[in-house]
Amino acid sequence: MSGVYLLMKYKQNSLFLSPSYIPLPAFLALASAVLILACGGLGSLLSIRDSTFLQGLFVYLLVLVFCLESTASALAFFHTTKLESELAPLSGVFHNYTGSSQDPDSQAVDATQAELQCCGVHDYRDWLETSWFNRTGGLLVPQSCCNSTFTSCNGTVDQPWQLYAQGCQVKLEKNLQFVLRCIIWGSPTVFLVEVVLFLTMAQLMTDQPLIEYRILGKN
Repeated sequence: MSGVYLLMKYKQNSLFLSPSYIPLPAFLALASAVLILACGGLGSLLSIRDSTFLQGLFVYLLVLVFCLESTASALAFFHTTKLESELAPLSGVFHNYTGSSQDPDSQAVDATQAELQCCGVHDYRDWLETSWFNRTGGLLVPQSCCNSTFTSCNGTVDQPWQLYAQGCQVKLEKNLQFVLRCIIWGSPTVFLVEVVLFLTMAQLMTDQPLIEYRILGKN
C-alpha cells in the first residue's frame, strides 16, 4: 500500500519535484508485494503437495522478496535525506504563478495550497516577491492561501492571521517523508514474515519421510 501511495503522491506533486528516481522504491515495494502473494499461493500448494522443486522455488522467491524490500528500504532512506533538494522546482512554479484558470501550473499551486493548508513556499511572504503580487497592486495573495476558518478572507496581506501560517515546502516534505518511512519500516515487517515462512518450510522439509535405497541384486 505504501508503494501505491508514494506513486500517487509523486504523480500529484511531480510538478514540484526534480526529475529523480523517487518512484523507484515504490516500484520495488510493489514488486515485492506481488512476489509475497505468489509465495502465499505457492505455500498453499505445498501444503497439499510435496515437491522438492516447489520448495526450492518457494525459498528462492522469499530470498528475492527480501532483496527487493531491502533495496526499496535503502532507496527510500536515501530519498528522505534529499527531499529538500528534490523540491527545488517548487519556488520556480510559485514564482511563475499567473492566477489564470487556463494555466495548469497555477491550478496545481492553488490545489496544493488548499489541500495542504499552506501558503507560499516557506510562508505567505514568499508571494510578496512574485510578479503576480505586483500585478494585484501589492495587496493580495492567492485566495487559496486563506484559512478556511475565516470565511471573509480575500487574500489581503494586511490581515496575515487569516492566511495559512506554514509554507507548502514543509508540508510536502512531511507528506513524502511519511510515505517513504512506511516503505523503510516495511522491510523489517517483511523480514519477520519471511522468518516465519522459512521456519514453516523447514518444518515441512523435516517432516518428509526418508527415502530408503536398496541395492538391486544381479538377478
